[in-house]
Amino acid sequence: MAGSQYIALSGMRTRLDQLDRLAADIANVNTAGYKTERGADAEANRPQFTNVLESAIDVTSGSRRLDVSSGVLAPTGRDLDMAIDGQGFFVVETPQGMRYTRNGHFQRTPDGTLTTDDGAVVQGTGGAMKLGPGEISVDQDGTVKANGVAAGKLKIVTFDNPSALVAESGAKLRSDNAAPVDVAVPSVRTGSLEQSNVSLVGRVAELTSVTRSFEALQK
Repeated sequence: MAGSQYIALSGMRTRLDQLDRLAADIANVNTAGYKTERGADAEANRPQFTNVLESAIDVTSGSRRLDVSSGVLAPTGRDLDMAIDGQGFFVVETPQGMRYTRNGHFQRTPDGTLTTDDGAVVQGTGGAMKLGPGEISVDQDGTVKANGVAAGKLKIVTFDNPSALVAESGAKLRSDNAAPVDVAVPSVRTGSLEQSNVSLVGRVAELTSVTRSFEALQK
């Protein structure tokens, strides 16, 4: 196979990565707190591309960075919906360890534990958040009350470089290296949710461009 065909093949593989990223963005356009990723192409040395497909110049997907720009805060009127106005992430405990999210669509289990939709336990400054019975209210600093009685304060953290966080399923993020830092003065809005920061129009336009590029390389 000619070297130019290997170059085209490497470009096609890169476009497939881009299509996967765009598909994830479009699928989560309505996921509260979802953050998109920004990617780039990079020239790859031959061993990085593959030990079999050798060419003079290869293309591969470059590093990805999380786009941590805020989405619109939309009112819901639900007392267990919470949004962070400004920097920071809620902390939730999963079977895989601590994770971070801007999705504040929470639930209260029968024993009073505050959780996400999929059962991850929301963390407070003193550990897992446990709520008593009754109406829920949340102060701006993240103090959660049940029937006017304080149940704890939400743990809200940030990172020196939040764009280095790694996206997992939905709106959950993980930190592979950096340690979280508590936000000194958080700002929490109750009865609201932060919407995804994905622009559907922009993603559809990019999807069209990537698809056409893939088809051109295929020819």
